[in-house]
Amino acid sequence: MNKFLLFILAATITACSSNRVDTIVHHAVIYTVDSAFTVVEAMAIKDGKIVATGTNDAITGKYQADSVVDAKGAAVYPGLIDAHAHFMGYGASLFQVELYNTTTWEETVDRIVAFAKVHPEIKFIRGRGWDQNKWPGKKYPTNELLNQRFPTTPVLIERVDGHASIANAAALELAGIKPGDKVVGGEIETKNGVLTGVMIDNGDAAVNAKIPAPTKEELTAWLQAAEKNCFAQGLTTITDCGLSHQDVDFIDGLHKNNQLNMRLYIMLSDKDANYEAFLKKGPYKTDKLFVNGFKVYADGALGSRGACLLKHYSDQPGWGGFLLRNKSHYDSLAQVLSKTNFQMCTHAIGDSANREVLNIYNKYLQPGNDKRWRIEHAQIVAPEDFNLFGKVNVVPSVQPTHGTSDMYWAEARLGKDRMKGAYAFKDLLKQNGWLPLGTDFPVEDISPFKTFLAAVVRKDAAGYPAEGFQMENALTREETIKGMTIWAAKAGFLEKEVGSLEVGKKADFILLDNDLMKVAEQDILKTKVTATYLGGKRVY
Repeated sequence: MNKFLLFILAATITACSSNRVDTIVHHAVIYTVDSAFTVVEAMAIKDGKIVATGTNDAITGKYQADSVVDAKGAAVYPGLIDAHAHFMGYGASLFQVELYNTTTWEETVDRIVAFAKVHPEIKFIRGRGWDQNKWPGKKYPTNELLNQRFPTTPVLIERVDGHASIANAAALELAGIKPGDKVVGGEIETKNGVLTGVMIDNGDAAVNAKIPAPTKEELTAWLQAAEKNCFAQGLTTITDCGLSHQDVDFIDGLHKNNQLNMRLYIMLSDKDANYEAFLKKGPYKTDKLFVNGFKVYADGALGSRGACLLKHYSDQPGWGGFLLRNKSHYDSLAQVLSKTNFQMCTHAIGDSANREVLNIYNKYLQPGNDKRWRIEHAQIVAPEDFNLFGKVNVVPSVQPTHGTSDMYWAEARLGKDRMKGAYAFKDLLKQNGWLPLGTDFPVEDISPFKTFLAAVVRKDAAGYPAEGFQMENALTREETIKGMTIWAAKAGFLEKEVGSLEVGKKADFILLDNDLMKVAEQDILKTKVTATYLGGKRVY
């Protein structure tokens, strides 16, 4: 063989090798969610990243792969990103009493009794999901019935939003709580000299401290169960709001041992031990884990009347909620974090809480900064305070399903005038031109399709209200997709890695049986994920 033929052969082998990829997806409607919201037909993936996108002919003609996915016209989107959730808490909830959508207090207690019969080995019963607003009278119960059914076994059940709890007498006694006890940033309810078991916000801290710590095996089971459900919903990156440095170490170990694959952006909880563990060494980053923020709580929730309002609750004159810490705490913390690369991410529901936090942020942030400090929820904002977001690039991180969950009773809490600044997603979007979306699961359902419905249509699953809830603040379909992908990534400084299907980015993507950009309103919640890919590998 002469030198020329050898050269041609070598060149051919090199060309074939360079055009060899791991996976090709073709005959799809691929929403890249790049800056132009480009739609392509095919893409090629190698070593977990996208190497090319384009037409069917261009990709299949140039590249060869062992794994070839014919999407048969299906819609393909970037892997969905939840910008605000509680991944570990959700995993734990899967192994507790499920109390969502109970219609009476009696039904709630019956569920706990049924759970206890199936799990006699559990010595401290926990549950979550009840909402007194769905019960007759819409008032908190007392723990009398719970005490009758569980005279010796401690029981603690959290409200749907996690900002109120009910404990039985056994749990209160274990925690050493007495009638009339007071706590900063919370309430322990006492009536006629008797503990009712109802505790608001920090009120249940002493009881929580008595809950047995989970074993490593239990923690692993929680996280793996959560991951399985998230992948089934098309979620490939989750923001977990408020973990400990020990939780981070445990998750990191699972990642490194290939026992957990979910990509996680983690906010550390507002605890001294977490600051001591991370402030000096700075953010921590791996391929699947990014620890880059601190989750701070300014107030409670509207449903439990713990949200801090500028004026009193319309349905409870004389009561305006409260901040969970002294104002000086938030100010000093902002001063410290402003000198670091960590994001300050503060839960603020009420208009007073939002104002306090926004004023502090504006004190320490400069116009044009790219620190991406966040307000989590930003549910009720006074009209004159919206500009405080855009002035120093504060990121409002919102959860659309909170609006459709609260719409039945929110006006009773706030009155008609204050509702104008409540769940105002469009107004918040205008501040910076982008808006990350989440679910806050397990407070709300894990389904990102419910997020899409609530943001675009602003109705519940039954189609209520017919005209939509405050439709002036609805988002477009494109805005909502961006909020669930690239903008959610940007909220955690991950937009260069995930959130869109562009060359060089991680090949996290999903196939759907309905196209969210085109599906009829009534069919949005019927949408199913048919496949989920993480780093080019199918995980669902």
